Amino acid sequence: MIARFGFWLRTAVLVSCAVVSAQCAPPGLLAQTASAASDTFTNPLLPHGADPWVTQYRGTYFYTQTTGRNLTLWATRDMTDLAHAVHRVVWTPPADGPTSRDIWAPELHRLDGRWYLYFAADSGRNETHRLFVLENASDDPLSGSWQMKGQVTDSTNKWAIDATVAEIDGQKYLLWAGWPGDSNGEQDIYIAHLKNPWTVDSERVRLSRPEYPWEQVGDLLSDPALPHVDVNEGPEILQHGDDIFLTYSASGCWTDYYALGLLQARRGSNLLDPKSWTKLDHFVFRMDKSAGVFGTGHNSFFRSPDGKQDWLLYHANDASGEGCGGQRSPRAQPFTWDSNGLPVFGSPVPTSQPLPKPSHTQ
Repeated sequence: MIARFGFWLRTAVLVSCAVVSAQCAPPGLLAQTASAASDTFTNPLLPHGADPWVTQYRGTYFYTQTTGRNLTLWATRDMTDLAHAVHRVVWTPPADGPTSRDIWAPELHRLDGRWYLYFAADSGRNETHRLFVLENASDDPLSGSWQMKGQVTDSTNKWAIDATVAEIDGQKYLLWAGWPGDSNGEQDIYIAHLKNPWTVDSERVRLSRPEYPWEQVGDLLSDPALPHVDVNEGPEILQHGDDIFLTYSASGCWTDYYALGLLQARRGSNLLDPKSWTKLDHFVFRMDKSAGVFGTGHNSFFRSPDGKQDWLLYHANDASGEGCGGQRSPRAQPFTWDSNGLPVFGSPVPTSQPLPKPSHTQ
């Protein structure tokens, strides 16, 4: 994506696991952080950070985000207290080569008893962006060693970013954002079947492309050679009963109008068949000027520690025109479900609004 190209996010000084005597600790011990005493919190969760991702494992939330220059993991029992979470750089790219630049949208997944870190990277030119994955056999992803398993791709081997993996009905699927051809101008959402966490064994199938006006806000006035890009990116799977939802981010992240869209399929259907998916014709989450929240998108999901609440994790800007740079920050808020079983994300809350912490946060 043009507007992300070459930015750098500011991050806090990393805390060594050795300092907290947790180099080899299990996740439950690793996440003993100094949580604030208050039973409320306000967004953002960190001062800066785009493309937030979180997964839960044995009572611990493992979080990661785009830094642009490495892969960093956070561990905490309280997702609303990331500022005090133990965190560690777990992988630094080589000086050159296909994984050396623009490290975007990492995701951590527990698959087949091991940890896998998926990310997009390039060699210094946006058109070389591809997907890669690392593997760690340790029970604690902040410990052990991360081994490069290599590029994850279908047979087309085209431009690709924003990988996520979903296990559904005993099968693994890779979803990502990619170009339909070999040049920039449109990003679509694709799915393929995984033989194992690092091997695609089917052709890619397009599930969504920018077709509605709210998905097509993407003028690039600073680049005469590429005046406009239509964007679908950041796919994420949300399973709820027999329904499988796919959220994605639409329009350019460099605009205030970055928004979430939604597709729906049913468990037991052929997820590699586009006809199994129904796409909503309207956005389900977008900026709120009155709340001072702009460019909302690239989400993930988590549940409260007691498993009773569903939470939306996303990034946003505090002011209009801040685009895809280092001003984006991670935010969280609960969401509900309507009588038809559809997720109701509501509107982004202002940073001044206190929210109750996830239920039974410890």
